Amino acid sequence: MAGHLPSPAPARPRPRDLQESVYRYEPRRRTPPRRPALGGVAAAILGGLAGLVVVMILGFAAFGDSGGTGSGLRPGAPVDRETATRSRLYATGALTPVGCRLPAIEPGGASMRRFMDVLSDCLDRSWQGQFGKARMPFTPPSRVFWEGSGRSPCGTYPSPGSSAFYCPANNTMYVGLQHIVETSGGEPLGNFAVFARVIAHEYGHHVQDRAGILLYGQQQMERSDAPARSEASRRIELQAQCLAGAFLGAERGTLPMTRRQYVALLADVRGRGDDHQPADQRDHGTSENYAGWVVKGYEGGDLATCDTWTVPAAQVD
Repeated sequence: MAGHLPSPAPARPRPRDLQESVYRYEPRRRTPPRRPALGGVAAAILGGLAGLVVVMILGFAAFGDSGGTGSGLRPGAPVDRETATRSRLYATGALTPVGCRLPAIEPGGASMRRFMDVLSDCLDRSWQGQFGKARMPFTPPSRVFWEGSGRSPCGTYPSPGSSAFYCPANNTMYVGLQHIVETSGGEPLGNFAVFARVIAHEYGHHVQDRAGILLYGQQQMERSDAPARSEASRRIELQAQCLAGAFLGAERGTLPMTRRQYVALLADVRGRGDDHQPADQRDHGTSENYAGWVVKGYEGGDLATCDTWTVPAAQVD
C-alpha cells in the first residue's frame, strides 16, 4: 500500500504514561543524523522514519460535555457502524483546493505560531467546504498553541515526550510551539511538511469527531477486549493519517509540496510505527501502514479511500 518506502529506523520503546483520553503525538524515535535534504518536516506528513510526534489514542473518557458531534450524535448514545463505514464525507470526492500557501518557519515561537495559524486557517476552509458538500454541519476546532505548561480537559501539558494532541472534550487542538521542534529528532525547520502533517493529523481527529466517527471508535474500544481495542485505535489513527494526506495532496501545488518535502515527510512518518509494541498495545499501526495511509490519502484524493473501517485487519495492523 505504501509503495517503496525507506527502511524503518531502529525501534525505541515509546513512553506509555501519557494523559488520559486524548489523541496525542509522541517524540520521534532517535535515529542517526540525516542529511538536511531529507529533513524531518516532510516526515511528519507521511509518518516516516524519525518520529516527530506520533498522534496517539489513549482512550476517550474526556468526551465530557463536548456537546456531541456535527452529525447530531451525543456521548453516551449508541452509534451505528454505518456512521463510520458509510459516512457522507466518503461520497464528497476529493478535497477542493483552497490555495494554501504556508510561510517559512524561522527559529522562535512567533514564526511557528504564524505557520500554525495560517495552516489551521487553510484546514478550516478546506474541511468547512467538504462538510458543506456532504450537507453536514461543521464548526472548526479551537486552537491552543502553547509555550508554557497548562491544563486542558484532557489533562496537563506538556506531557513527557508529547508535543501535540486533540482533546474531544472541548474540540480543541493543542500544540507546543517549541515542543514540536524539540521532539522532532532534529528536523530542519525548512522541512515544513513534517510539521504540517502533525497539525493536519490532529485536525483529522476533529473531522472524525464532527462526523461521529470518533464517538463510534470510542464505543468500540469500550466494548472490546485488549486486541480489539488496539485495532479500533489503529483504525482511528490510520484514518487521521489518510485525512492528513488528503489535505496535503489537495494543496500540493501551493504549499508547495516539492519532491524534497514529500520524501522527507515519508521518511519521518515511516519511523513512527509501533511494530516493536506487543500486539495488544499497538494502537497506531506498523511503520508500513502508518506511512502507507498518508500516501493513500495524498495520492488517492477521494475521501472514500480513507475508510479504514471496512478494510481487512492486515491493512490496519
